[in-house]
Order: sequence, then structure tokens, then C-alpha cells
Amino acid sequence: MIARAETAAATRRALLDAAAELLDEGGTEAVTLREVGARAGVSRGAPYGHFADKESLLTAVAAEAWDRIGAQVQALRADPALAPTEKLRLGLAGLMALGRGQPHLYQQMFHVPTGDPTVVVRAAERSQDEFLAIVSEVTGPADARRYGALLLTSVHGITGMDVSGHLGTDKWRTTAEELLDTLVAMVAGRAA
Repeated sequence: MIARAETAAATRRALLDAAAELLDEGGTEAVTLREVGARAGVSRGAPYGHFADKESLLTAVAAEAWDRIGAQVQALRADPALAPTEKLRLGLAGLMALGRGQPHLYQQMFHVPTGDPTVVVRAAERSQDEFLAIVSEVTGPADARRYGALLLTSVHGITGMDVSGHLGTDKWRTTAEELLDTLVAMVAGRAA
């Protein structure tokens, strides 16, 4: 019985890894349950034993990405060697790096699934709660939600413009990193 559970867990892990690779390579269009099964080295029907459909598989991939971001932010928050504003900058930079390095996964994280969004919403909330705790260190608890929302939506926009190539034009003469630094400095200065 234990061996069977371990095999099922290993198969699920292989399917999630294969789906994430395909998503990175070609977006959601590249992810089909058949191709995921082939990439994972399992039978064509194996994905259906773990996921109802492509959407539920992609939702699980997005939830795992949120969990990883949450763990990274939690580690930043717990680091006593970092000042609160540095924790904030590094947390936002991590999200921006994910958006640049894995744009399809990043888009999937912010996609509202047509099926049950509960898993991805819970994972995103856990991650955002960790981020909010860092924001609170910088702004104080009374203003943390407002500034947290401002920071996340701004970095989301900065990332989108950077990935699409619109930020790198001569018109703006700035970088995503410069904008991030400006944003954190503005919030920290306003909070002080």
C-alpha cells in the first residue's frame, strides 16, 4: 500500500514537472495532457488519474509556483541580517525575476481558472500574507494593505512592460530595477 502511494506521488510529481517544462517552452497551448504524459514517461491515461483536465493541472502548477514564492518571502522575512526595506525590495525582485524568466508560468499564476480556483487562491494568499508582513515592517500595520497592493500591482505592471519590451524603449530611459528601487524608496519615505 505504501509503495502504491509513493508511486502515485512520484507520477503526480513527474506530471507537474512535465507540465511546467511544457508551459515554459510554449505557453498554455503547448500543454496537453497527452504531451504531459509522454514527457513524464507515463501512459496516455495517467494524467487523468491525477487531474480532471488541463486546467486543473495548470492550476496545480500555478499553486506550486505561489508556494515557492511564499517560501522565498518567508525566508526573507525571517532573515535578521536584512533591513525591512531590503526584504521588501528582494521580495518584489523575486516576483519580477519569475515574470521575466518564466513569463508563461507568471501569467498562469495570475490567471483565474475556469474550474475550482481554491488551490491557487489559497497558495497566493499564503504568499501574499508573507509579503504583507514585510510591508508592515516598512509601513506599519495600519497602512500595510494599501501599500502592499500598490507595490504588487506596480511590480506586476513593471514586469509586464519589461517582458513585452515596452519598458526597454528609448522613451522611458529606465530599467525595471530602477523603477523597483524608486517604488520601494517612495513607499519607505512616505511611511516614514
